[in-house]
Amino acid sequence: MERQPISVSMLAGYIKQIFDAETLLYNIDVIGEVSSFGISGNNAFFVIKDENAMLNCVLFGVENYIPKIGDKVIVTGTPKYYIKGGKLNFNAVRIKPFGEGELYKRFLELKNKLQAEGLFDVEHKKSLPKKIDRIGVVTSETGAVIHDIINVVSRRNSAQDIVLYPIKVQGIGADAEIVKGIEFFSNYDKVDAIIVGRGGGSDEDLQNFNAESVVRAIYDCKKFVVSAVGHETDFTLCAFVADLRAPTPSAAAELLTKDRADRKMQLDLLMQNISSTMQNKIILKSTELLTINSRIQNTMQNFIDKKSNDIALLNQKLQNLNPTKILNIGYARVERNKQPIDKSKLLNLGDKIKIYFADGAVNAEIIDKDK
Repeated sequence: MERQPISVSMLAGYIKQIFDAETLLYNIDVIGEVSSFGISGNNAFFVIKDENAMLNCVLFGVENYIPKIGDKVIVTGTPKYYIKGGKLNFNAVRIKPFGEGELYKRFLELKNKLQAEGLFDVEHKKSLPKKIDRIGVVTSETGAVIHDIINVVSRRNSAQDIVLYPIKVQGIGADAEIVKGIEFFSNYDKVDAIIVGRGGGSDEDLQNFNAESVVRAIYDCKKFVVSAVGHETDFTLCAFVADLRAPTPSAAAELLTKDRADRKMQLDLLMQNISSTMQNKIILKSTELLTINSRIQNTMQNFIDKKSNDIALLNQKLQNLNPTKILNIGYARVERNKQPIDKSKLLNLGDKIKIYFADGAVNAEIIDKDK
């Protein structure tokens, strides 16, 4: 028998009933990494994620703890399905930190590895070509980046050409497309410099530009490469390995074009190089300090744990040496005039003694002696 179609409202109502009836989902703890966070009024709207999924959350009544992008957190709350909007939200009642974010941790691990290999060293960076007739751009063909670059180049030097290698800038497989674009321009003789860019986004949106394959492709590229990923405050591994980092795609186009004020442009470029190098060094050193601080904390914690264990062993030894411990298994202690007596020959007939047991003591007199 063919099923009769149901309305959207009925289906949405069924979905809501399923979530409302599932008591196991009430006030559960969910671990995730913060990929976006915003506050409106006294409410926070944010997204947590792991490697395979994302969850929209809302916290009514912002607490003292305000997480940063990349923080790993524990969110306590209940999933709610809203019929009118057709949207599932996780209504949070509490959010608290859960250690360093996994994405940021992997970012630092890979950065330290590539830095140790020398991929970010200044001596490997190429000089800006004296003559740039054609610029290769590795970015999306539909985003604002390519339009911004075209506008800047057209305004400053209409004689310069732009060649686009279209890619997707985020999502599964985007890193492979970025690598192909870089490799294509590396072997394309008619391009003098390359811009690798995309607009801003969350840390997760920019992850493909932190891929090891992309970093190595830029390092191996035969052409001068400008990294123009995200906004001025966004730093990816592309920025460390590129020959030059531009704060925005438009700024990258400015750096690779010349107008009548050529001398001024050269000075500006020099300042950009100095600023970019200093920024990279500051970030690299800051990361090294964070790593050193983490090692110091681990060393201190190991020292504290060892000393705590030593104290526990000493305490156990003291317990074993406790003179009252032997009384609990049936032995007694004998004293005469508050002096311990450990041999019968030290006692004489008529001596007054005191015998201590585990539960008390008795007074006694020596009336007989046996060997």
